[in-house]
Amino acid sequence: MNYQKLLQEVEKYVSDFYFDHHNPKVLYHNQDHTNYVVNAAIQIANHYQLDDKDFFTVVAAAYFHDLGYFSNNGNDIATHETRGAGIAEAFLTQKEVDPAVVDQVKKCILATHMPQQPNGLLEEIVCDADLFHLGTGDFPAKNKLLRKEIEAIREVELTKDEWRKKNIAFLQAHTYFTDYCQLLLGHAQQETLEKLMKKEAEHEADDAEENDKVTAEKTGKHNGNGNGKDKDKKQATGNKKQPKDNKPERGIETMFRISSNNHQRLSDMADNKAHILITVNSIILSVLLSMLLRKLEDYPHLTIPAMLLLTVCVSTMVLSILSTRPKIPAGTFTQEDIDKRQVNLLFFGNFYKMQLEEYTKGLQAVMNDKDFLYDNLTRDVYAQGVVLGKKYKLLRIAYNIFMFGLIASVLAFAIATTVYAQVVTK
Repeated sequence: MNYQKLLQEVEKYVSDFYFDHHNPKVLYHNQDHTNYVVNAAIQIANHYQLDDKDFFTVVAAAYFHDLGYFSNNGNDIATHETRGAGIAEAFLTQKEVDPAVVDQVKKCILATHMPQQPNGLLEEIVCDADLFHLGTGDFPAKNKLLRKEIEAIREVELTKDEWRKKNIAFLQAHTYFTDYCQLLLGHAQQETLEKLMKKEAEHEADDAEENDKVTAEKTGKHNGNGNGKDKDKKQATGNKKQPKDNKPERGIETMFRISSNNHQRLSDMADNKAHILITVNSIILSVLLSMLLRKLEDYPHLTIPAMLLLTVCVSTMVLSILSTRPKIPAGTFTQEDIDKRQVNLLFFGNFYKMQLEEYTKGLQAVMNDKDFLYDNLTRDVYAQGVVLGKKYKLLRIAYNIFMFGLIASVLAFAIATTVYAQVVTK
């Protein structure tokens, strides 16, 4: 099935649906929101390199997930996911889409129901795409639209304080499901939550102060001396120095996490590339040894091409194996290494032979020293990069040998066969 063409049909159908079912009360869950979620789903799906079927499933679910708001005049918002899933099922069934794909699209849509409970990567991607804005600069504008929509549909008025408390509770309960969104958006979402909590704390402090003033006025205790004491207390509190935060900054932590995660993905890709080379050359070698080499006595003119191909396959396999062969360090460290900050305790090769008590003591020293911790993180990322450099260098040589060697072998077989045919003819 041509999923790309089908996705274009889905896009047109959803666009026409919004045009035909306009509801002025639905200010947030409209076509703009759908397009935003679709773009977010595409971004996340591309990160995980989904195949055509899974990519279609995720994006189609993103297109259909909020159509339920319009299928019942936007009044029954509690079941809009179910209605959206029904609309998707009707359309995709009409297009003769595989029932298994239709079922997966429905599951992705239903997974966006609050509280979100996705099962599997595809549902997690759609859920994270639906709330992608929580970790971006688009949150304030979209949050205002959502508030206006709720007020219009439910015919209620929400004060800023009520809405802020709802947002705080929602953000505290929400976490992104995919590691990609956790790394990309988690920090910004936490910052938004902290800002809201700070505003809420200031508001509560202002209310408390106002209540104290009212109480003092009623009891006759609100006088100049009292104000002076309050001022002294505030000054005393303001002059207290806050303990210096010696923990790593969130932005730096995010940088290290993303770098480490990217290196791990590149390492997995390198291993997969090496596995492909090893598998392909193993097949060629098995055919070469079982069939051709046994008959070289009958076809002596193929000896040189066969040996050339054999050399190419063996060389490629050796380099591929070398690129994936693990190198294990000594696995121990000393107290002197800790004191001099010369050991990376984040890499298993430096401690796998140590006792738990010794490792725990060393790791506590790392955690209690921000500079030492940064040094360990830097060493870890650097070591990963060095290993990746060696892997990809060996793989590049292996692929070059395989590519050019295969071409040379085919040419050698062709030349040998042609020359042999001419000799036999004469």
